[in-house]
Amino acid sequence: MRKDLAKQKGMTLIEILVVLGILGTIITVLAPRIFGNRQKANVKVVKLQMSKLSASLEEFYSDCDQYPESLDQLLTAPGSDVCESWGPTSYVKSEKELKDPWKTPYVYTNDGGSYTILSYGKDKQPDGEGFDADISSEDL
Repeated sequence: MRKDLAKQKGMTLIEILVVLGILGTIITVLAPRIFGNRQKANVKVVKLQMSKLSASLEEFYSDCDQYPESLDQLLTAPGSDVCESWGPTSYVKSEKELKDPWKTPYVYTNDGGSYTILSYGKDKQPDGEGFDADISSEDL
């Protein structure tokens, strides 16, 4: 029996620990780069979505002679008392387009003659720095 065990090939505990140590080091080095790139991509997505929402708001304005009271009116008709010539299809395809990549609804303000679309960024709170900074349609 002892001769059979000696002939078996496998990894020792030390070899397994060395491999795990190497993998841990690689993950530690690469993780910040991967997640940092993801946050940069999210900021770009916000800017693209804001551009698309701005185009949808302008189309709504063209049809209704006013900006909507909320972004929800780009998805569902507000009623003939607000806009008789809404649509015939919605100005955005889904509710997902009304949320930023961090799954937070865009903040929309409308003063009658102009509008602002705002994302609070990764931290979902007003202000902030870096990836937590607010992103405004006025900055596009």
